[in-house]
Amino acid sequence: MLKERPQTQSTLEFVSIDELVPSDHLLRKIDRTIDFTFLHDLVKDFYCADNGRPALDPTLMFKLLFIGYLFGIRSERQLIREVQVNVAYRWFLGLGLTDKVPDASTLSANRTRRFKESDVYQKIFDEIVLQAMKKKLVSGHTFYTDSTHLKANANKKHFQKVLVEQSRQAYMDELDQAVEEDRILHGKKPLPPEKAKDKTREIKQSTTDPESGYMVRDTKPKGFFYLDHRTVDACCNIITDVHVTAGNVHDAVPYLERLDRMKDRFKFHVTSVGLDAGYFTSAVCHGLEERHIYAVMGYRRPTHKKGFFYKREYQYEATNDVYICPQGQSLIYKTTSREGYRHYDSDRQICQSCPEKKRCTTNKASVKTVTRHVWEDSKERVNAHRLTPAGKIIYARRKETVERSFADAKELHGYRYARFRGI
Repeated sequence: MLKERPQTQSTLEFVSIDELVPSDHLLRKIDRTIDFTFLHDLVKDFYCADNGRPALDPTLMFKLLFIGYLFGIRSERQLIREVQVNVAYRWFLGLGLTDKVPDASTLSANRTRRFKESDVYQKIFDEIVLQAMKKKLVSGHTFYTDSTHLKANANKKHFQKVLVEQSRQAYMDELDQAVEEDRILHGKKPLPPEKAKDKTREIKQSTTDPESGYMVRDTKPKGFFYLDHRTVDACCNIITDVHVTAGNVHDAVPYLERLDRMKDRFKFHVTSVGLDAGYFTSAVCHGLEERHIYAVMGYRRPTHKKGFFYKREYQYEATNDVYICPQGQSLIYKTTSREGYRHYDSDRQICQSCPEKKRCTTNKASVKTVTRHVWEDSKERVNAHRLTPAGKIIYARRKETVERSFADAKELHGYRYARFRGI
């Protein structure tokens, strides 16, 4: 029997907002786990103590931003509209059913002006990591790092070409010293000081969001992106470091610096790390060995010119410091370049009559040159780790940790696109 259901929206009821939020709601779990009371003390220096109009409660503001990212709400105006009608959001923010919700422009002004050029967001992040450590959710021994791209709010067709200065990498001083020592060891004179000159390169700069970077990578979309360089702990997949750069920055560039920052800030005793093949560079491998960290990295097949020998077919003999070509000829050390590569050259007289010359070199002087980095030994040792039983276990967890972290962020929290313009 069909009955008419009376309208009850205007009926007065005595209810508690706490009773309206399910006990298993995600925001209840977060509220039980994270203590947000530290926020007031952290940001009080940004406010006037005894003058001016009443400010938007900083804890409320940061919780609002937190809800926006957690539930993938990209617009701050939409975020405020959601808070007006969502009981769980009101409960998490400490607002009653009839309390006024802050205006969206007030939230935007606080976010963009009050904390501009400050490290307050990093301090909030660090404090939550410290709370996770106290609850034994972070072990501090094994970490996984990777990067993911976020599409910038910029059209890839709207750009200008500009010249930018190439920054000197942090490891370059150590590399210069290693090159000098290697040349002396081989009886070569040290290289003269490099002439002071402007090192610039031309890049595409977005006219809409100049801080983003034009990304060109295999199997990745082309356009203006940001990169999130993220590190997670192996214990419970807690994110322990996030560093955002433009999309045209290589993964390996900020890695060692961020690793050191994380170790110093949280006093982690890092014993092992799992990385993908993008971090497999001489500088990163050498840096990890210097820090006594067991690194396991993915393998990427090197580029190869069809019809020619692979570089692996030229065997290096460390005892005699020579390379042996597939035909048994020795390639002798000639010099070490400023970039850190040793050059090993073949005997042109032998190469001229070699039956495999066409598979070896197209050099007009009939000389085959093989290069080897001064830190190549570190790369070879790190590469061997992925084939050990321990290395296989460590690397297998990448897809369960940092890759899963990125997948959840993109699928559940709207992390495929940058919400705002600028880092």
